[in-house]
Amino acid sequence: MPTRPSTAPSSPRSPISPDRDWVDWVARAGLVAYGVVYLMIGWLAIQLALGDREGSPSSSGAMQELAQQPFGGVLIWLISIGMFLLVLWQGLEAAFGHRDEDGGKRVAKRLSSAGKAVVYAVIGISGVKVALGSGSSGGKGQETLTAKLMNAPAGQVLVGIVGLAIIGYGIYQVVQAWTESFADKLDGEGRSGRSGTAYLAFGKAGYAARGVAFVIVGGLFCYAAITHDPQKSGGLDQALFEVLDKPFGPVMLGLIAVGLGCYGVFTLARARHLSK
Repeated sequence: MPTRPSTAPSSPRSPISPDRDWVDWVARAGLVAYGVVYLMIGWLAIQLALGDREGSPSSSGAMQELAQQPFGGVLIWLISIGMFLLVLWQGLEAAFGHRDEDGGKRVAKRLSSAGKAVVYAVIGISGVKVALGSGSSGGKGQETLTAKLMNAPAGQVLVGIVGLAIIGYGIYQVVQAWTESFADKLDGEGRSGRSGTAYLAFGKAGYAARGVAFVIVGGLFCYAAITHDPQKSGGLDQALFEVLDKPFGPVMLGLIAVGLGCYGVFTLARARHLSK
């Protein structure tokens, strides 16, 4: 007896389902831009480790450095557009993505995507400001934001919570480096062969370096909360300056700088071998 076709209604198609090639294109283009930003941050951090304190090893500092290169204005606009494409991608993930997860895990991943979208938007806006000639290094803006938060009701507690959250994220990055759980961001081809081995090595170094940097940034926030001094907090650039001023600082900073550059390489590899 022939089997009758099922009449059960199919599940609604997600706007970011794997067959939507345009979403892949958006993600790949954005990841290329993000990879370039991290390569520039790594380069500026290496320059800092070698004694050049003029640059700012942060996303805004990277934009400033790119702006000084030939066709710098075009590069900045392309990077900014790429960052806003990442905002679109992660915004869709936050709204409709992670359908293979259930319950609290899906909620957590969607919140993570929303947070990433905010970070990418900040970098993109920073690029636009640099392109329009009004950009500046991120340190002063960070201090102003922390000061406003500090002056809010229970401000010290809020700043401390932010610091602990950043530290937690940094530790999570280190755990990802140790367990290689980041490997699922690459497709099968990107994890196989000699090139796959190299990509995973870049990823381990990159995630470890980012983790250390985030822990330091979070520590600065916590110290600002304890001392009630918003000027003690800071972003990535201030964290790396803190490393530089410690014993064996140039060596430690050089290692972190190489790791940040490795993260940029891994991000470019991810753009090529984007996991579905």
